[in-house]
Amino acid sequence: MKIASYRIGDRLSYGAVAGEGIVDVPKHLANAPATLRAALAAGRLGAIAAATQGAKPDHRLADIAFEPVIPEPEKIICIGLNYRSHVLEGGRDVPQQPMIFTRYPSAQVGHMQPMVRPKASDKFDFEGELALVIGRTCRHVAEKDALSVIAGYSCFNDGSIRDWQRHTSQFIPGKNFYRSGAFGPWLVTADEIPDPTRLTLLTRLNGEEMQRATTDDLLFDIPKLIAYCTTFTELVPGDVIATGTTGGVGFYRKPPVFMKPGDTIEIDISGIGVLRNPIVDER
Repeated sequence: MKIASYRIGDRLSYGAVAGEGIVDVPKHLANAPATLRAALAAGRLGAIAAATQGAKPDHRLADIAFEPVIPEPEKIICIGLNYRSHVLEGGRDVPQQPMIFTRYPSAQVGHMQPMVRPKASDKFDFEGELALVIGRTCRHVAEKDALSVIAGYSCFNDGSIRDWQRHTSQFIPGKNFYRSGAFGPWLVTADEIPDPTRLTLLTRLNGEEMQRATTDDLLFDIPKLIAYCTTFTELVPGDVIATGTTGGVGFYRKPPVFMKPGDTIEIDISGIGVLRNPIVDER
């Protein structure tokens, strides 16, 4: 099942994707939670599947405004330097433990929504990533049990303002400019991706391939990341872990390649879909 968060007019909703349309969950499910995050917390994925299966779409995908998969997660945990190719292109040492930073909800947009290059910099870079969404409250999860706490997977663009990222050893400023990243287009539930190590990730800028990786190349795989994160914090439904990007980012190209207004950036992950965003300048 694919579930997207979206707006139709002034109303925020979520629904099951059916072909080129979407079945509105609150319309079809009795006592439906107001948001996808709330539905995960209530354990309603099975009920959503039953209520929307075979239903006629309520809206065309072309008529909705996609929101980030989880518009207001409690936590967005990002993993840095988690592909050897990205570590090597930056001339860094391979980390011995996961390198972690955070993004704020305001630093993300949904599928087809403009990613914003800020006034402060023209060094706006792309990072294609696989993201996972937590499905239940968990702490101290063993690696062998880690996949059981995942609700599903999506695409993530960890849009980065490179000069601000490198002001100090702390990445957070360069990763949190307003609407500089993207998350979508939808959540693909975990039952459809039983083995997240067998996915192919592509990043395309204006149709040109910039990044390519398979998710079995992660230095710290998904079970390790969940075990590590749940050791230092409690994860709750709707929390997001962006698992890191591979080599080929614009900053290390010769000459560097940065996103600019008029560009289109795509993150394409097999089994999930394509997250596509135009680039605009901050007003």
